[in-house]
Amino acid sequence: MAKVKYYYDSVNLAYRKIKIKKRRKVGFAVLFLLASALFGFLTFIILLNTPYFDTPKDRLQAREIENLKLNYAILNKKMDEVDDVIEDIEDRDNNLYRVYFNTAAIPEEERKAGYSKVNRYAALQGYNNSKLVTSTTERVDALSKELAIQSKSLDEIVKLAKAKGKLLSAIPAIQPVKNENLKRMASGFGYRTDPFTKARKMHEGMDFTAKTGTPIYATGDGIVAQADNTASGYGNHIVIRHGYGYETLYGHLSKYNCRPGKSVKRGDIIGYVGSTGRSEAPHLHYEVHKNGKVVNPLNFYYGNISAVEYVAISKIANQENQSLD
Repeated sequence: MAKVKYYYDSVNLAYRKIKIKKRRKVGFAVLFLLASALFGFLTFIILLNTPYFDTPKDRLQAREIENLKLNYAILNKKMDEVDDVIEDIEDRDNNLYRVYFNTAAIPEEERKAGYSKVNRYAALQGYNNSKLVTSTTERVDALSKELAIQSKSLDEIVKLAKAKGKLLSAIPAIQPVKNENLKRMASGFGYRTDPFTKARKMHEGMDFTAKTGTPIYATGDGIVAQADNTASGYGNHIVIRHGYGYETLYGHLSKYNCRPGKSVKRGDIIGYVGSTGRSEAPHLHYEVHKNGKVVNPLNFYYGNISAVEYVAISKIANQENQSLD
């Protein structure tokens, strides 16, 4: 029960009750409510921004967020290292591998091209750390795309290397008769005196004199196309198709050591020196054809002779003497 308050009326010499006006009561009530609301709001703000009032769950989440930030920082540092390695591989790919295999470099714009304008990262937006998560995801995607392009490029290089290996094996790169079995290199490529007509005519190969029965070697990998005596003047002869436009002919053989359709490797014995057909003495007539045209065999003896031997053979081959066929 509320206390009743009195005041002393000195005029009438009596105590009278203190009566509070209704308007004043309402004002006190409103003031109390406003003060209470303000106090509650200030308390809420303080609780919201003061760590001392964090719950255990809040503190756990805060630690997890800081741990994730640290992991993202470590991940970005590792991606920096990966990026450096990829740049080094791309540089070697463009300026070494592709140059060696005579193929066009991959443009930088293609390697670094982004994705379409569609926002791939919309689901990552709207969070406190969206910028960190989005930028890291973008880097991962960019590195993944660069790696995919580089992987495809290296697959292409492997194919080119295999093809290059086959090409190098197919090129006629050795002498068809070993140096120790040669008497002398009788005649080279070019205009020479015909031993029968004494007229000057084009000699489309090289003549190597050797004893009858001396082994003749395939000068490159290929398939035996002919092993017969059907071509006029060559007697018993062999034609090997090496692929890539290369073909070699071996004439005046005494006998064969292969048959048409047989695969041969560089260095395989395919026949033996003789003097069959239009020949003045035992020797091997050797021709090299590239894309249907005869070329100088002297340009292909880099597989089994030294520089000194090459100079000596070149000097003899360039003398305009008499051929043996």
